[in-house]
Amino acid sequence: MLKKLAVCALGLLVAAGAAPASAQVDLGNGFSATGTVTGATDYVFRNISQTRSRPAIQGSAELSHEVGLYIGTFASNVAFPNTNARQEVDLIGGYRRTIDNFTFDIGGTWYTYPGYSEQPGQYQLSYAEAILKLKYELEPVTFVGTAAWSPDFFGSSGNSLWLEGGADWKTPLHDIVISGRIGYQWIDNNARFGAPDYLAYSIYVTVPIAYGVSVAAGFYGTNISQSECGGLKVCDNRFIASVSWTF
Repeated sequence: MLKKLAVCALGLLVAAGAAPASAQVDLGNGFSATGTVTGATDYVFRNISQTRSRPAIQGSAELSHEVGLYIGTFASNVAFPNTNARQEVDLIGGYRRTIDNFTFDIGGTWYTYPGYSEQPGQYQLSYAEAILKLKYELEPVTFVGTAAWSPDFFGSSGNSLWLEGGADWKTPLHDIVISGRIGYQWIDNNARFGAPDYLAYSIYVTVPIAYGVSVAAGFYGTNISQSECGGLKVCDNRFIASVSWTF
């Protein structure tokens, strides 16, 4: 069974492609809120399709305080092979702090799949991850890194570790951002997960439009062959386009 079928992260709020620039609503007393609605041609998590290469509608919301604490949620449709899982709802929380050009984010995500019921021979899909995210801004380039660990990964596949690094370059043309990421996923029980440990890589472009709307497009790949992916195409290389509205 494939992980989720498994962005900054997110760990922070994750969605296919790049997230648009954050816009916040001041709620007073140090609190602020933001939300994003995204439509995408596919939903990939660590470059493996969660929707069997079909479109996704997603939403995320975050409530934060000026001391650095935040809570949030992310929701999307999913379609895992041979399961009745049709939606994902994640609960997110953590602490984020910026010091000069450096930002660190220590948090966790509980990935859940409401409505999913285990059939004979199947395993629980929900799992939790502890996530560390680092960001360093050296205009016009931002360097990012993510480490995520789970004691029992998707599909009860055991201990897992995800490491990812990359960079975002804000071009002088209309604040267009070109991003690149490379990461590696380790999983204890590969047979239960449905794929081997793997390399993931992506390059994508995000273009801000107006009023919180942005569009993104990019290439997402893994080094998993179709035979190593149970004969499925969810691990294949793919192009994804999305449009997001942040409010």
